[in-house]
Amino acid sequence: MLGSSSCSQHHHQEQQQQQEVHLQTDPSPPPPPPPPGTAGQLHHHQIQQHQHQEVEMVSRLSSYTPPSIYLRQLLSSCAQSISNSDFAAAHRITTILSSNSSPYGDSSERLIHSFTKALSLRIRLHLNLPTPFPIKVNNFSNNSSSNYHDQNDDAILQSSYLSLNQITPFIRFSQLTANQAILEAIDQPQPQNHSFTSSPQPHDIHILDFDIMHGVQWPPLMQAIADRHHPPTLRITATGTNLDILRRTGDRLSKFAHSLGLRFRFFPLLLPDQTNNHHTVDDVINHLSAVLLLPNEILAVNCVLYLHRLLIDRDKLCLLLRKIKAMNPKVVTLAEREANHNHPLFLSRFEEALSYYTAIFDSLEATLPPNSRERMEVEQVWFGREIADIVTAEGEKRRERHERFLSWEMMMRIAGFRNVALSPFALSQAKLLLRLHYPSEGYNLEVVNDSFFLGWQNKPLFSVSSWY
Repeated sequence: MLGSSSCSQHHHQEQQQQQEVHLQTDPSPPPPPPPPGTAGQLHHHQIQQHQHQEVEMVSRLSSYTPPSIYLRQLLSSCAQSISNSDFAAAHRITTILSSNSSPYGDSSERLIHSFTKALSLRIRLHLNLPTPFPIKVNNFSNNSSSNYHDQNDDAILQSSYLSLNQITPFIRFSQLTANQAILEAIDQPQPQNHSFTSSPQPHDIHILDFDIMHGVQWPPLMQAIADRHHPPTLRITATGTNLDILRRTGDRLSKFAHSLGLRFRFFPLLLPDQTNNHHTVDDVINHLSAVLLLPNEILAVNCVLYLHRLLIDRDKLCLLLRKIKAMNPKVVTLAEREANHNHPLFLSRFEEALSYYTAIFDSLEATLPPNSRERMEVEQVWFGREIADIVTAEGEKRRERHERFLSWEMMMRIAGFRNVALSPFALSQAKLLLRLHYPSEGYNLEVVNDSFFLGWQNKPLFSVSSWY
């Protein structure tokens, strides 16, 4: 039965099948050893021959292939060389790619620039070479004293997040749809205690928001709640790893609630800041006991673009979901990337990421002017950080472990949740958002399994679903 099986069994079978495709061995016998005294000459000759073959390959590709396709083929060749532990060949290819890409070109050139930086970083870290890139990435240093993460990095990352929220529909779509699901769950009739009161009292609302960041999701919801005839009290418990950011976010939301006349309380829940903003599933589970649950409250749990970071331990994540289910929430909103960047094999992860971020960069190319400073910030900082994490990091150091909706659907059902259909009004609202703020024919919105999928040119990129 689905509910009694381990959360990792199905996933393990998929990974095993894919690994079998990539782990085929060469059936040819090994070559005979060279005669005595000729080993050094033969090795030198083999290196020269290998370099000559690479030059011929590059020349042949560039002669018959459009530049963008040719460079993408070089990217894949570089990744293949890294997969084969041929770092010398990979380094030579990155040199070619670096001289033929730029963060200021078209979408293809900018994409190749970001992936080349990530591949170069992987090579340098493997060879213990210094990393010259100005954009610092979490969790990639083998030296614990290296200054890979500081307050300036936080400020740059926060600025890129706000730009991302402004110039792309991805975060706004996810948050708007989640808010509508929460509102509709609140509006459902609640069981009332029999008493002598003439009218039922409104239930208060408690939102547990995982990784609230700047809290930009909540002002529209607060406005909708405040517009009611008898607005309830709203309480938000917000998790984060930076107490200063949590406090400033709480202050902004409290001031906004006061301007609306809405009764509002904010409780920060600080999670351990281990390995540069990377906490474990156990940290989250242990801190759930600090979440105060009050009677006469409706609990909503918000998981927007967060849970994938906890997929380092799938079974522990399923345990966390079961504990959330035990809190008896009225609704759990879930938004995630529609991609598989959690494959254990580097080459499979690379190819998936290249396809996914091609669509992301193409959407930015089509909807923003060529000289957009915000677009460059989003591409090079926010998405550049994600690409570097997916391509460069391995094992426990990887943070961006995106998986597709089917994986999340399986985990949610194992934890005891059932999918709640998002409403036609939520769909029309999401379509209105795209039409008014992002008027491009490239964006498309689909409904599959009662959930919403936002994509670019028929490639799904983000999913939003509601659970009870």
